[in-house]
Amino acid sequence: MNALVALCHFCELHGPRTLFCTEALHPPSPSPPQPGPFIPGERDRDGDREGEGLTMRANSSATQRADMCEGCRSLPASHPGFVSVDSETGIRFLSHQHPRQPQLFSVVRQACVRSLSCEVCPGREGPIFFGDEQHGFVFSHTFFIKDSLARGFQRWYSIVMVAMDRIYLINSWPFLLRHLRLTIQGLQSTALKVFDSEQCVCPQRAVRMNSVFSPAVFPHQRSGNAARSLPSLTQHPNLWASLHSSFSWLLKACGSRLTEKLLEGAPTEDTLVLIERQTEQEEEMIGWEGAECGTSFSQRSQSETEVGRDFLCEGGKGEELPGPRFKSLRHLRQVLGATEFRQLAWHVLMGNQVIWRGADPSLIQSAFTVLKALLPVGCVRSVPYSPQYEEAYRCNFLGLSTDVPIPTHVSSSEFSVLVDVVNAERGSLYTAVCDDDILSLYQFNISSANSQPTDRGPTLLNKVEVALSNENLSVEVVSHCLLCLKEEWMNKVKVLFKFSKVDGRGREDTQKVLGLLGATGPGEEDNVRLLKFWMTGLSKTYKSHLMTAVRGGERTLSQ
Repeated sequence: MNALVALCHFCELHGPRTLFCTEALHPPSPSPPQPGPFIPGERDRDGDREGEGLTMRANSSATQRADMCEGCRSLPASHPGFVSVDSETGIRFLSHQHPRQPQLFSVVRQACVRSLSCEVCPGREGPIFFGDEQHGFVFSHTFFIKDSLARGFQRWYSIVMVAMDRIYLINSWPFLLRHLRLTIQGLQSTALKVFDSEQCVCPQRAVRMNSVFSPAVFPHQRSGNAARSLPSLTQHPNLWASLHSSFSWLLKACGSRLTEKLLEGAPTEDTLVLIERQTEQEEEMIGWEGAECGTSFSQRSQSETEVGRDFLCEGGKGEELPGPRFKSLRHLRQVLGATEFRQLAWHVLMGNQVIWRGADPSLIQSAFTVLKALLPVGCVRSVPYSPQYEEAYRCNFLGLSTDVPIPTHVSSSEFSVLVDVVNAERGSLYTAVCDDDILSLYQFNISSANSQPTDRGPTLLNKVEVALSNENLSVEVVSHCLLCLKEEWMNKVKVLFKFSKVDGRGREDTQKVLGLLGATGPGEEDNVRLLKFWMTGLSKTYKSHLMTAVRGGERTLSQ
């Protein structure tokens, strides 16, 4: 990620100062070899020169460091800084008190001054975003560190991330906020322990109240208490190395979590819903950082990887499940039979609750994975395997263990279907059958109180069955066909939503629109139910866009 992370401090004597800075250096692009003799070790000497450059820069600023107090310094003048290399990408993460390049030095200096003076949130502690295209955009989080010798018993710090990409930085707000708060809370907790121990030895509040105050003595008192470094406040001897590790991981993780993807058109509703769900998930995790305050650097990396893996598994892209499983809709249709499959798929498309009850969670989860392909992502609410029944408003896909009873109001309802997975009675005939053969292991009993015929519609299901029954079409072709059919009907859902919900048209006009959409005729009732159910899967982005456009049009007409 082309960004820079810096720790800043407001010194009582010298004002805002940059304490520690971590930047990423990308490897240079390979250039064609130049004619001439090859000098062994030339590349190594180039790397040594760059390391020497850090030391020379640190030594050249000795004059400036002479004007600093202990609280304004981080690394000694002779310290070359910290360097970490990403073995996968070749990116090097360098940390020192100031950036290597003079242009970045002025940018970070300005971000430091603004973050600790004018660009602060209410309460002077928390995140804020500011910047422009000329000086870069800044994500800043200000916070206080306890100090028994400071004015007000606390000192003011900030962590800033500077980047030129405004959109990328804004989209990374929840991620940055969550992990920077973990770092900040770690610093505050260790500093609080030091503060409490110092107060127990010598309470400073009583000392200050009993001391004689005069304008002549006050500056000397303040100058004597101003020079306390952050390592002394936290009693952390390897604080700067720890911050280098944390900032380097933050730059690497923030740069790899969002990737560019070329889209041939506008994003689909499934894409928008997935983005909204990921954003909501990140916002919910922000509230959990208190419980994760003591999480180490490696544990944070592992937890972030697990979150991403869980999100992918929810979309059906996780690791393959062990044991027998359904591989595709065609495979599920072959196992259940054409009639039973149509009945089950009909309930899925109508939005009824689909309950699978059995002893094999992996088999049930694989069935849900292939059945989810029939619906938009926004219409899927799944509980893969539960020890108790969950109501239909919470999930339309529910997996249960064999000993869970189904409530009477559910078993007698026409808005649910139950699939009981029972072990097949195997004799000597099945001893040589492979364990992956589902029919040799299980029997499937489908029951529902629905009395409506399922052989008429909806039209989408009829077309899906035609594609599944055509053996000349591969599984990949069928999946692309299903994707096109879902997009076609999602466009019809958008038109109907705009016409009936946003514009508020009457029933007669709505019926005419259904005729134009091709939803009338045989299976019209099922088509209408499908369209109404799929309306619930529209993204919040699309709905808010429609409402904003309608309100804007109303204001234009009134003017």
